[in-house]
Amino acid sequence: MRNPVLVLKSLEEKSCDGEYKYERLYRNLYNPEFYLLAYKNVAVSQGSMTAGADGKTLDEMSMARIENIIASLKDHSYQPTPARREYIAKKNSKKKRPLGIPSTDDKLVQEVVRMILEAIYESTFSNQSHGFRPNRSCHTALLQVQATFTGVKWFVEGDIKACFDSFDHHVLINILRKRIDDEYFIALMWKFLRAGYMEQWVYNTTYSGTPQGSGISPILANIYLTELDRFMEKCKEKFEVGENNHRKVNREYRAVDTQYNAKKKQLKEVWDTLDKPARKEKLQELAVLRAKRASMPFRPVKETGYKRLQYNRYADDFVIGVIGSKDDAEQIKADVKRFLQERLNLTMSEEKTKITHSAELVRYLGYDITVSRDQNWRYDTRGAAVRVWNGVVKLYVPKEKWISKLQEYKAFKIEKDETGKEIWNPSHRGKLKNLQDIDIVSKYNSEIRGIYNYYRLAENATVISKFAYVMEYSMYKTFASKYESSVRKIINKYSRNGVFGVDYTNKSGKQRRELYHDGFSKCRDTKSPCVDTLPHYIKYSGLNSLANRLKRGVCEYCGTPTDKILMHHVKRLADLTGNTAWEQLMMTKRRKSLALCPVCNDKLHDGIL
Repeated sequence: MRNPVLVLKSLEEKSCDGEYKYERLYRNLYNPEFYLLAYKNVAVSQGSMTAGADGKTLDEMSMARIENIIASLKDHSYQPTPARREYIAKKNSKKKRPLGIPSTDDKLVQEVVRMILEAIYESTFSNQSHGFRPNRSCHTALLQVQATFTGVKWFVEGDIKACFDSFDHHVLINILRKRIDDEYFIALMWKFLRAGYMEQWVYNTTYSGTPQGSGISPILANIYLTELDRFMEKCKEKFEVGENNHRKVNREYRAVDTQYNAKKKQLKEVWDTLDKPARKEKLQELAVLRAKRASMPFRPVKETGYKRLQYNRYADDFVIGVIGSKDDAEQIKADVKRFLQERLNLTMSEEKTKITHSAELVRYLGYDITVSRDQNWRYDTRGAAVRVWNGVVKLYVPKEKWISKLQEYKAFKIEKDETGKEIWNPSHRGKLKNLQDIDIVSKYNSEIRGIYNYYRLAENATVISKFAYVMEYSMYKTFASKYESSVRKIINKYSRNGVFGVDYTNKSGKQRRELYHDGFSKCRDTKSPCVDTLPHYIKYSGLNSLANRLKRGVCEYCGTPTDKILMHHVKRLADLTGNTAWEQLMMTKRRKSLALCPVCNDKLHDGIL
């Protein structure tokens, strides 16, 4: 069988040819190596051990299981199991989001399909698209907005109503058919889209949308919404007029600037002939003119000869920046609404799709965004006064975001004094009291670092220190509650040189874990501090990879050679008690999987291994 990495690279090489149509894709689903690669990707995901509607998980994974899947695909009897529907709470909302949990066998097939679709489409996606893509994230989207939305006058905040649940299956299949000429593969896509879901043991058919939770949902969403990206590219071409080098300058600004430069030149010529009071008077006149010039816009307020449009999308959230009039922004909003409705059968939310002046704050990907009107200036290399901060996009941390996090963690209580003024009191977290000291500190560290790492691009990133302060004293109170002590005694006991920390021992000897204290300054790196981690297929055949351990044919417990290896999986190593020899073996190897022969596997599940 061909190496799946070579197959995927071959598909990638042809993806840039827009006229090329892919044929005979379905035959790749007969390759067991693809499923071993998919197995590796699925196994590292958080939901790998979550059972679908059939009750099965990755446990007891075997080559026979893969061969059965391939056989059903060959005779076209394969039918995806309806997803098990669960509801997860939306942040800062009483509403819940439906989540479909597919069966494990379907996860493997979907992962193979996802890799094939990614190889075909990834290179064709817009540079303005950032969601569910390798090496892209919310941070790359925000940095692109900061770099390209300079000087915009209006923001159009895009919101599609129930986007993922509203994708038209016929539209999606027609989009796929533009690049894929393989009816067997298309038929498989229809099966996934129409698989339905189980809720309270009642089967429900799906007539639209891509199930949130399935492995192919993100790539299908990007394929679908790439049509919007291309539409916006055409809008940009039609909308933009004028060259930057030929932009008009505000008449009033030019007049004051001319007057200022003339006075400045005149003063240089007579400077040596003036006494001190006269020099001071002339400098004050220049300062008045400079201040007057700084208070004026450099460009005309209504500039008809120069227009620009910028666009950025993360998943189903998008924002449009317009250099033009409000009427222009209204027209663009109407055009986007019409396109979504007529071409993609999607509805734009009128309540959430707003047109906002760029001097105000706009919420995008959890940040508040605005365009600076800062009139301060500095001299450039030529000695000219330049307002370098005017028109620059600024990112800010919304106050309610870090407050809502504190409320989510239940790290503080709000009380009121006699005058009605709010008093924030950090509180202990009872659910953490039974953890080890090192785990309590690690938990608080991860929560503090988590919010800081996300908001480290903000101009006011230092406000996270207020969040960290409340979390710090919440941790002190958690320790005090655990040991029935006081906050002061806890601080004195665990602090060294003013830094709180706990000692622990591992293989490397004595170690110390300190509470985060490295500051909360703005990250000024031009590259994104973090990117989304998505499965990738470059390295999958390491010596101790899941694929090689499965194919090696040796029981890792008793050492018996067999061609019927079954992989035993556990959800977390922390759940193992070490009371049995097989648990001790997994803890020693630091692996959440164990290759077993059928005899050892049966004994393990019978509780006698």
